[in-house]
Amino acid sequence: MGVMDRIKKREWRIYKAQRRRRLKNCNFSIISSNCCGTLIYHDLGLPFTSPTINLTIEMDDFVKMAGSLKWYMDQKLIQAEDRAQHPVGMLGDVKVHFIHYKTFEEAAWKWEERKTRINWDNLFVIGTDRDGCTYETIRSFEHLPYKNKVIFTHVRYPEFPSAYYIKGFEREKELGVITFFKNQFFKRRYLDDFDYVSFLNGSDVCER
Repeated sequence: MGVMDRIKKREWRIYKAQRRRRLKNCNFSIISSNCCGTLIYHDLGLPFTSPTINLTIEMDDFVKMAGSLKWYMDQKLIQAEDRAQHPVGMLGDVKVHFIHYKTFEEAAWKWEERKTRINWDNLFVIGTDRDGCTYETIRSFEHLPYKNKVIFTHVRYPEFPSAYYIKGFEREKELGVITFFKNQFFKRRYLDDFDYVSFLNGSDVCER
């Protein structure tokens, strides 16, 4: 490993350590449409207190699930027939893509285990302007009955208080994969443009 690589690796560790020190609210549950929530838990060094880990749910299904979350959490996860190269489950009428699991049995076991850890009094809901997301989907997300919610978007939507614009995807039809690293010297994901520590601490960090 060269000198520059060592500098970048050390700076990345310091950056994450600083975020961990700033975090005051440590007993929360992130309900996320994709791996954004997973990486937030991981970078903050916290246990997964949510079943929405290492998976993707298309946005219309996600909004539907989040709108009746307790009901959906009471439903049995059933293996679905699908041509995807990863396990897929049905939670009532919501399809869940377990993109980072080898088998449905493993995915279902982790889902059930983590479901019991949900802190219903401290929920944070995160959506993303991709996976079938439309303007109407964002509007429906805005109406979800949660104080702490954010949806990452590829263009500005000042009419929606929960929308947070991530730069770099304005010419695309949807938001790119914001868990990827940017092409720059210091390691930063597109997700890191969002101050998720302030969000989890209860601050209003969404752009108007």
